Amino acid sequence: MSRTLQAQHDRFDLIAPFRIARGVKTAADVVTVTIGDGDAIGRGEGVPYPRYGESIESTLAAIEGARVAIEAGADRQALLTLLPPGAARNAVDCALWDLETRQSGRNVASLIGAPEPQRLASALTIVIDTPEAMARAAAALASAPLLKVKVDAHAPAAQIRAVRNAAPDTALIVDPNESWNQALVEALQPILIEARVALLEQPVPADNDAWLEGFTSAVPICADESVHVAADLDVIARRYSHVNVKLDKAGGLTAALELAFAARARGLGLMTGCMVSSSLSIAPALHVARLSDFVDLDGPIWLREDRPGGVTDESGMLAPPATGFWGTI
Repeated sequence: MSRTLQAQHDRFDLIAPFRIARGVKTAADVVTVTIGDGDAIGRGEGVPYPRYGESIESTLAAIEGARVAIEAGADRQALLTLLPPGAARNAVDCALWDLETRQSGRNVASLIGAPEPQRLASALTIVIDTPEAMARAAAALASAPLLKVKVDAHAPAAQIRAVRNAAPDTALIVDPNESWNQALVEALQPILIEARVALLEQPVPADNDAWLEGFTSAVPICADESVHVAADLDVIARRYSHVNVKLDKAGGLTAALELAFAARARGLGLMTGCMVSSSLSIAPALHVARLSDFVDLDGPIWLREDRPGGVTDESGMLAPPATGFWGTI
């Protein structure tokens, strides 16, 4: 083996602040991994998330700790034991998929026995603001097929109503990012019905969701922070109707596909999500998105400048990257 491994911190400025219940982002900080083997080069991207105790520094250190094994030829299966689920494993796993494409002359879709990614509906995000500002943002996106509404515990009813009134025909996902409690979830059921919300995403903290086992919600509830890998599903299936599969949580496309197939086998609905990222994170996620009921891959849409050849959005319809960008030749 003549492999070489490189990992670096890249930053992409955003076009506007990205406000959710947990805080505000003005830039996407990612770790880019490049694995070379002879003339072939594979790339992957991971987005460290402080919610899971990750940072750029810890992610780079984790990758460095696995360097010897990776450069010695560790494959994607070996990687599942080399690194835990998270951004570091995601970046390396996706780089290995891309490398295999270059070495085999086969696209990732062919390697996994699936169709090539196609243009699909992907949520556009309305970030937390005043109800009036959120209504203006929703009105500008009212022709999109799907909107994700970020809320917190301060004025969620007014925010949800404002978005629904401004975008009467689009499907809505409401995402409190763990900021609600049981009482608020119960109190807001009539609002969720009134606003015809299609999906409520992770309303309560992941460590305080056991009560959902005995709760019948008026709208489907999707696990996000509560679910990372397929092993979580024994508990998740008792509490949620859907799971949000994110490659950065699962630790790569390999584990994300395992989670998606296992969730489907249990009759759970699927959502594919992302962090605020470049298109290098989104291209692999498209292979999970084709299996999903809801897709939320608008991370690169928030960047002032994406990686060349990345995904493109037109009114909430997301087109795959250019041929050769990632996982294709």
